[in-house]
Amino acid sequence: MQAMVLKQLKAPLEWTELPDRQPGSTEIRVKVLACGVCRTDLHVVDGEPPDPKLPIIPGHEIVGRIDALGSAVKDLQVGERVGIPWLGHTDGTCPYCLMHRENLCDHPLFTGYTRDGGYATAAIADAHFAFPSGEAGSDILRQYSYRSRSTT
Repeated sequence: MQAMVLKQLKAPLEWTELPDRQPGSTEIRVKVLACGVCRTDLHVVDGEPPDPKLPIIPGHEIVGRIDALGSAVKDLQVGERVGIPWLGHTDGTCPYCLMHRENLCDHPLFTGYTRDGGYATAAIADAHFAFPSGEAGSDILRQYSYRSRSTT
C-alpha cells in the first residue's frame, strides 16, 4: 500500500510504500476513496496534541469500501461503502463506555493520531467505528456529509 506518513513532528508527510495490512478479528480494511484534511490533522502534524503515535498516517475523515473483514465482523460486508471517524476505538469497559458515552472513554484511540488514518490507499479500522454510508452521492460529498455529523 502507499501512504503519506508523518515520521517527525512539524515535518512534511513522506510518501511511503508499506506492506499491505490485514485486519484483526474485529477490524476491517478499507480501500480509501476520499479523506478530508481537517484542522485536527494539522494540529497532529504540528505536534500540538500530546503523545502522538509516530510514525503515523494522518487523516480521520475517511470514506472507503471494505475490501477485507476480520473473522469476528458480522454486520459489515466486503464492498460496502463506509465512513470512518476521529474516534477510532474505545475500551468498552470504563464507566463512560458502560453508560454509552463512548466519546468520553478513558482509553480511546483516535484515527490519524493514535491509530493510522486515511492518507493512504488503504486503512484498517475497528469495525465498531465504521459506519455504512449507502450508495447515493459521490465519495467526496459523502465525506463532507459524514464530517458534518461527526464530533470533530
